[in-house]
Amino acid sequence: MGTDSVLDDIQDLNLSYLLLAQRLLREDRATAMFRLKLGADMAELLMDLSGKQLVQLARSNQLICRLAFEDAEQLTKVLNNQREQGLSRIHAALLMASAGADAGRDGEV
Repeated sequence: MGTDSVLDDIQDLNLSYLLLAQRLLREDRATAMFRLKLGADMAELLMDLSGKQLVQLARSNQLICRLAFEDAEQLTKVLNNQREQGLSRIHAALLMASAGADAGRDGEV
């Protein structure tokens, strides 16, 4: 896999993330802010981005989204969860919600 291919994949992922974020924010702002760990100012800014601005932002050579699990132990708990399948999803959601609660308050993407 060449550098150009990786860069293209990063840019595609960035654009997909931004489009998804806008859609979620338009459908249910409060839930989207929680799921994306966004502050009100960042949510408003993302909702107001034009198509041209989305593409411009997506062209970064860095990922603009990040894994919700900041701690390997949290991810291990989700992966090795022995709970019944329905409870497993709830457990994962709770871990993910707590993983970046402080980041959402800072307005990070």
